[in-house]
Amino acid sequence: MAINYAERIPNNVNLSDDRRLQRALESWQPKFLEWWNEMGPDGFQASDVYLRTAISVDAKGWANFGYVKMPEYRWGIFLTQADPNRKIAFGEHKGQPAWQEVPGEHRGILRRLIVTQGDTEPASVEQQRHLGRTCPSLYDLRNLFQVNVEEGRHLWAMVYLLHAYFGRDGREEAEGLLRRRSGQADNPRILGAFNERTPDWLSFFMFAHFTDRDGKYQLASLAESGFDPLSRTCRFMLTEEAHHLFVGEAGVGRVIARSCELMKQHKTERIGEYGGIDLEIVQKYLNFHYSVSLDLFGSELSTNAANYFSAGLKGRYKEEDLEDDHLLSANSYRILKPSHGKIVTSEEPALTALNEALRDAYIADCERALARWNRIIQDSGLDFRLALPHRGFHRAIGEFRGLHVTPQGQIVSEPEWRARKADWLPSDADRELVASLMKPVTAPGKFASWIAPPARGINLQPVEMEYVRNLPAN
Repeated sequence: MAINYAERIPNNVNLSDDRRLQRALESWQPKFLEWWNEMGPDGFQASDVYLRTAISVDAKGWANFGYVKMPEYRWGIFLTQADPNRKIAFGEHKGQPAWQEVPGEHRGILRRLIVTQGDTEPASVEQQRHLGRTCPSLYDLRNLFQVNVEEGRHLWAMVYLLHAYFGRDGREEAEGLLRRRSGQADNPRILGAFNERTPDWLSFFMFAHFTDRDGKYQLASLAESGFDPLSRTCRFMLTEEAHHLFVGEAGVGRVIARSCELMKQHKTERIGEYGGIDLEIVQKYLNFHYSVSLDLFGSELSTNAANYFSAGLKGRYKEEDLEDDHLLSANSYRILKPSHGKIVTSEEPALTALNEALRDAYIADCERALARWNRIIQDSGLDFRLALPHRGFHRAIGEFRGLHVTPQGQIVSEPEWRARKADWLPSDADRELVASLMKPVTAPGKFASWIAPPARGINLQPVEMEYVRNLPAN
């Protein structure tokens, strides 16, 4: 499954064998590049960036590293190796051969799933386009750009499926993916979290940790799909996505480590004047990004999720490792929901509670990362501990929509919520403090005052390496 880089669009799907599809994608390519130059990283299009580029879909040695100008990055179409004996593992079609073509009765639903996933990819690039101007180091700047170009490639992955399997409708949807804009009032991105601003690097690290982690679980669910081209596409996307999660978790951890260092040095929790970010502010940013990301899983009870599963289109996380009948027609699942001013446990049909089951797997993953962050604080000898807020906190979708739930899980009145909101979510003053620290550091091996250096460099290179060259003039 080596990737053919001799073609205009790198691919491992024998694109040249389908001249009609190849021409359609080559017609879309300049529109993508126009979008990239307009909405991609602001001011760095001529810089040379030490990026990895996929050269294979084999787990061993799948990427090559080298300096590339981002508009010249070889975005392409990469699917994992096909399994000719693959069977659908769940739902009403369980045990049948995986589909190589779109089943007609599920065409509309499948297209909607692909478009929704595809829309998140350019959205995150748009949200992050100004961050390069305030980078804390060349190491971090390179990581930002690696995330950006791979989000662009993930857009290509979804656009290929739309063009290859959905005809005119697919081509029109692919055009729409380039027309929408993150945060635009009249033509926003589909999902709310992808219309939020990412104004500073703490927001970026939180986004990469929490929101991209939602992406991991959504991709893993789609990787179980009975539609084999979608499954194979998402499996390779997950390989690339792992680095994005590393950037987020390690970035937040480095912020925490530096904050602890400054707190011990100056014997105070208020370290803004010393060039650091208070752990209390880190907690508020965590509360915001975690709660917004929880909404991405959808309502706790969803007939759409049940229909996707029963149709064999979207499975559960690591579906084949689960020990049940993979039909769920008689199964139940416990969810939390508000009732008469309290939050109670309710047994619900497992089919309609699939979103909540996926959210539970995500929360458990977030808790593991939280334990690693708290270990940094504990090892510093400080008493402060970070915590994930209650799943009902600051929710705009599902059972908790419209309720005022504290991070500890208490339902309070709207006046009390408003009075205490600044204790739980970033205030204007908090964001102003963080913004005041966002001054670019571009000398090789140097780092901003608010973040610790990484333990190691990229691809066994030294931390002091000049990861981005030919920077724009300030």
